[in-house]
This record gives sequence, C-alpha cells and structure tokens, in this order.
Amino acid sequence: MPEQTEPQFEDKRRTRRAKIVKPLRVRPSEPRDEHFEDHPVSVNASKDGIFFQTRRKGYYKGMRVFVTFPFSSQHDPMNCEYVAEVVRVEDLPNNRYGVALHLLMTVNYSAGGPPATGGRA
Repeated sequence: MPEQTEPQFEDKRRTRRAKIVKPLRVRPSEPRDEHFEDHPVSVNASKDGIFFQTRRKGYYKGMRVFVTFPFSSQHDPMNCEYVAEVVRVEDLPNNRYGVALHLLMTVNYSAGGPPATGGRA
C-alpha cells in the first residue's frame, strides 16, 4: 500500500490559486483581539482568498481581520483593503504558521472586491 505523506483535505475553493508573492498587511478587525500589525508575504492567492506564512502567534479559525493586499506603504492610494476571515491555521516547521484567509468584502469605496459569498482560501 503506498504511503501518504500529506493529509487529505476537502478542497472548498471555487477559484484557482496562483503563486503570488506580494507583501500584505494584516490587522485584527475586532476590538476583543489584541491589536497587532503583521507584514507577511503571500504564498498564493485567488479571487477570494490569500494564503501566507508568518511567525506571529494568535491567529485562529473564525478570526476577522483587515487585510491590505498588496501592501507597499501606508499612504499608497493603490492599496486595497479587505475584511477577511481566517479559515485555516497550520503549524509549520521553524515556529511558523500558515494562515488561509477568505476575503469577504473590500472596504475601499472605489475598488471592486470579491463576492460576498464564495469558496474558501
């Protein structure tokens, strides 16, 4: 019997992922979560999701965050900010975590965002 090296997960994505390596800014959107500003780099992204790796502890499934993607500087008019939900947190080697986000809506008035409903990241 062949040995399986990766766990099998149900794929809930509705859109394909692309390997996009871009900086992002992540902040909690709810007052109950301790304030932080994380600046990881994406591993991949789709129309309605982003996956990134970080050393920051404290992300949890169901957590709501503000995500600026891509992020270059705080005052860049091209920044697009989203409200997102953490749908998965993975323990990775070397004290790192993989975080999958589902983009719920944009908070920019002039930019179009992902649909309000959709698949998982």
